[in-house]
Amino acid sequence: MIRVREVSVIGDDGEAIGTIPTEEALSMAEEQNMDLVEVSPNSNPPVCRIMDYGKHKYKASKKAHEAKKKQKIIHVKEVKFRPNTDQHDFDFKLRNVLRFLENGDKAKVVIFFKGREIVHREFGMKVLERVAEATEEMAVIEQQAKQEGRTLVMILAPKNSKTKKGGAAKSQPVAKPAEISSEKPKEVPATEVSATEVPAKE
Repeated sequence: MIRVREVSVIGDDGEAIGTIPTEEALSMAEEQNMDLVEVSPNSNPPVCRIMDYGKHKYKASKKAHEAKKKQKIIHVKEVKFRPNTDQHDFDFKLRNVLRFLENGDKAKVVIFFKGREIVHREFGMKVLERVAEATEEMAVIEQQAKQEGRTLVMILAPKNSKTKKGGAAKSQPVAKPAEISSEKPKEVPATEVSATEVPAKE
């Protein structure tokens, strides 16, 4: 509720009416079957506008809804491989990676090691290299291979996706085993293929 004695009023057409008593501004809005809406409370005097507030809220809601419809949701989908994955299993999982990329999603390729397999990370790197080579025509490496606990992780993105700076992503070679970064172990999902959603940037 407006309690100040005077307010600076803007008409529904956007034209400044001037500084007038609050009661007069309220009466003016009422005569036009509109509302007196405070748009700049910190000004001295506060600035109010005569408008159809219900119509204003509807337009704002519709605009927000249209913006949300135009926003593309990019999924990051995970596919797990083993360092000793046989050819049949490799081909099956590679098809999943290719399908995700074709749909415009990112693919998180995870190599999971059991027991002492972790001491032979080079076998996992070879699997990542095979995946990178098989997808090089349609994908770029957004995140180089890095160790997360008992896994090696590499993220592929479709070539038509954008980098954070807005430019086209550039392809990178797969890191050699000695170049793999080691980070604090993270929990690895138990599912073979999972997805998270990321709003794409305009």
